[in-house]
Amino acid sequence: MTNSAKALTAQQQAFVNSVLGLQPKIAVFDCDGTLWEGDAGEGFMRWSMREGVVPAEVIARMQARHAQYKAGAVTEHDMCAEMVTMYAGLKVEALEAAARQYFASLIRPNIYPEMFEVVARLMDGGCAVWLVSSTNEWVVREGARHFGVSPERVIAACARITGATVTGDILRVPTDEGKAEAIRTIILPGHPQARVDVAVGNSIHDAAMLGAADYAIAINPTAALEQLASEAGWQQYRPAKP
Repeated sequence: MTNSAKALTAQQQAFVNSVLGLQPKIAVFDCDGTLWEGDAGEGFMRWSMREGVVPAEVIARMQARHAQYKAGAVTEHDMCAEMVTMYAGLKVEALEAAARQYFASLIRPNIYPEMFEVVARLMDGGCAVWLVSSTNEWVVREGARHFGVSPERVIAACARITGATVTGDILRVPTDEGKAEAIRTIILPGHPQARVDVAVGNSIHDAAMLGAADYAIAINPTAALEQLASEAGWQQYRPAKP
């Protein structure tokens, strides 16, 4: 039985009910650390290097760049972009297959069961659920498939595709203000309302997105987001480890 099938505790059900009680028409969720525990973007990068999905020279370059990122010399935006363009020259079909394998083995067991439940119940009630993430689109779309979210409602880091092959030209990295921009330019134009009803995220890189919603929820917030959420009066919830 997967995490998503487990019976919820009273605390978990209370959280689900608190979100359902808002009766949102549009809800936007971050993914890593929000719907599931851990960073699926970084995890897929490391997994794909171990599995030989990319050549040795790419592995060496990305290891060096990630070390620079951890040292603060590479921005969040640029690191997330490079974790997409590192696959330049590979076929989309191969990356989709890799994402399916990776997600099934390493991410699906770490889904927060109450987050699975709240997404399912929102959609059952007619809410338009969107996933907005700076992780690559292959992994996020696989997550969306598991949650039952339409791939058309996924906004993730992506590169230009030419002839079914990934290129080195980045198209979008939804992080920080880029997440709020995605709401304004992609999500809201299809709806007759000025703001999304609910936004859910876990890190300071979700702050602009949370601020673009009528109701914000910080899930297992990082220290910086916890401080901001406390100051802004946003709901905070800490799911237990799956």
